Amino acid sequence: MKIGILQCGYPPESAQPFYGTYADAFTRLLDGYDFEILSWACVDNEFPDDIHSADGWLITGSKFGAYENLPWIPPLEQFLREAYGACVPIVGICFGHQILAQALGGKVEKYHGGWSIGRVTYDLDSGPVSLYAWHQDQVTDLPPDATVVGSTPFCQNAALSYGHKAFTVQPHPEFTHEYIHHLVTTRRNELPGNVADVAEKSLADGDAQPEVMADRIARFFRTANSQHTT
Repeated sequence: MKIGILQCGYPPESAQPFYGTYADAFTRLLDGYDFEILSWACVDNEFPDDIHSADGWLITGSKFGAYENLPWIPPLEQFLREAYGACVPIVGICFGHQILAQALGGKVEKYHGGWSIGRVTYDLDSGPVSLYAWHQDQVTDLPPDATVVGSTPFCQNAALSYGHKAFTVQPHPEFTHEYIHHLVTTRRNELPGNVADVAEKSLADGDAQPEVMADRIARFFRTANSQHTT
């Protein structure tokens, strides 16, 4: 099964020597599931020729907001609406979670409660799972087709299911401990209040469980693809 990574941003240059691109990160996350990984840099206006250029699509995170007036966002939304309408399975992560919701009629905005950064335990329909978070924006109004399947008291719409068409999450299963620690350290002075201190404490208190989300993403792609092709 071919999975197309729609890159909507890049890691900071200081992290790329050890972390690579977001396509690299998701390739590592999904290693062992027998997927063929392709990638397009949508953030640079590079898009697939066709919604069927891959068997499933994965939208990455981004430093940009889904609501920003950027030239690559409208064509990305149109591509996602077409893929969704054709039942080509879609997974969205952080910005990807937000942009799909927005493209399908939901609302994304800077959350009045501020930032969520660090290791966070999410209450999923399959049970609690700890993942790394880095966001201020949130999906605040759901699109018509979305069902909430994961939340926290801070982020009510943290994981959304669109049946066999899409599955999206606000946290970052592709983040490693080394990467998020690097982000907190290098961006400490950009963060308000005690956000960095809280994040560092959460990182010291335990490990994330990316393998749990990797397995769910892989199962979603395979199940959705089988539904689409039968």
